Amino acid sequence: MAPTSTASTTKVSTGSLYQLDQAQTLKASTALLKHIKSKQHSSNDRSTKRNLLAVDGDTEDQEDAVADEDDVPVWLVVTTKKHIIDKKRLKPGKIKVPHSLNASPTSTICLITADPQRPFKDAIAHPSFPADLRPRITRVIGFSKLRTKYKSYESRRQLLGEHDVFLADDRVITLLPNILGKAFYKASAKRPVPVNIAGNERKLKDAKVAKPKEDEKSVATPQAIAQEVSTTLSTALVHLSPSTCTSVRVGKASWTPEKVAENIEAVVDGLVERFVAKKWRGVRGLHIKGPNTAALPLWLADELWMEEADVLDRVPAETGEVKAIEAPKKEKKRKAGDFPAAAAEHDAPNKEKKRKTADVAANKDDAPKKEKKKRKMTEAEAAEDDGPMKDKKQKTAAAAEEKTPKQSQPSAPEAPPKKANKRSSKPTSVKDDDLVAEIRLRKEKLARQKAEAVAAVQGEDVALPLETPSAEPGEKRKKKSGEGGKEKERKKAKKA
Repeated sequence: MAPTSTASTTKVSTGSLYQLDQAQTLKASTALLKHIKSKQHSSNDRSTKRNLLAVDGDTEDQEDAVADEDDVPVWLVVTTKKHIIDKKRLKPGKIKVPHSLNASPTSTICLITADPQRPFKDAIAHPSFPADLRPRITRVIGFSKLRTKYKSYESRRQLLGEHDVFLADDRVITLLPNILGKAFYKASAKRPVPVNIAGNERKLKDAKVAKPKEDEKSVATPQAIAQEVSTTLSTALVHLSPSTCTSVRVGKASWTPEKVAENIEAVVDGLVERFVAKKWRGVRGLHIKGPNTAALPLWLADELWMEEADVLDRVPAETGEVKAIEAPKKEKKRKAGDFPAAAAEHDAPNKEKKRKTADVAANKDDAPKKEKKKRKMTEAEAAEDDGPMKDKKQKTAAAAEEKTPKQSQPSAPEAPPKKANKRSSKPTSVKDDDLVAEIRLRKEKLARQKAEAVAAVQGEDVALPLETPSAEPGEKRKKKSGEGGKEKERKKAKKA
């Protein structure tokens, strides 16, 4: 076990150790108030500046100035072993104290209400409302008017300086931080305090009865509003934040030590019981201090931890080493390499995807080469199909030239042979014969025309062969078939 800390404060002689010692509290309060007053007097004596607001011979102004100087807050500082809360709360907690911090009859109150604001004004102006409390409520403002009228930072600062205490309907208290901004919520001195002035609306909701009229459901009675306001003014406000240190205003420097001690005891009991986890076991220390003074201890815990697991274990004395608390082991993320079968199964889709991607890229690169090769093969096949047709055309043209009578006139230049249609794989023989005959006739006509032109120039008469009428397609076929038969007989005779 770790060594316990040495106690620097006195404990109660009887009963539980987890409680305040009244003698210690009163002793610390007396010493703190005496120190604050001595500091104020010494600072006033050293000051060479004259108070221009004070009037010579005016005892009332002098008393007010002394009262303002004595109105210095006294704070209770509570230190816990762990964070008192996990999230910051803008809605303060309230702890009832025997001596009110806002009991001055000159302090002014601003009441922020839900809409509409007129019923609340009427309730405060009602004769049954306490006469001593009515003058202190100097302003009642509705939520919608507050949102529209106080948009600028200067207007909010002006509203903050006009009043000492701000009370707000608990139905709109959570909406005020966005409306009032840092002018009110940067410091905790004048943050709006929630009050329940909604009447019996919540009880009606819980009981599930018929809802009353608008005026009746939204406003409490004047006596209930006065009681709620008075109770709130008699409380100490606790502003909680995620930290181990919390400060609560419990008194003033102008009070007696007894009044301060009583408020301290009430605030400690309420704060520890309601807000601290594990009650007194979660408290590390209690102190009181002024704005610019050192903190005086009221109570200090003997142990600095809450659980035994938080304490460091000590190793045997000869080693002199301390074994640190082992932190919880974090589960390492499993890698695919730790499990070969799982890794192979996991990587299979990725490998297949990579292979397909590589195949697609290779196909894109080889596409032009494949297309060129395919085109060459198509041309070769077309040439093979057109080979017999070319031979047949050549034989037909040679036979036609043998039967055509030779002419003395100059022959016309032959037309260039037409390119064979590579795509035609099955030509018709009849059409080819007609085409050859037509070509022959056109050549004869062209030769005759040239001979006539030459004769006209030379003045000679040239005997030209008469144009024979073209035979019908049927007759041509018969003639060709006959000529083909004679040609075959002639070849057989030669061979014999």
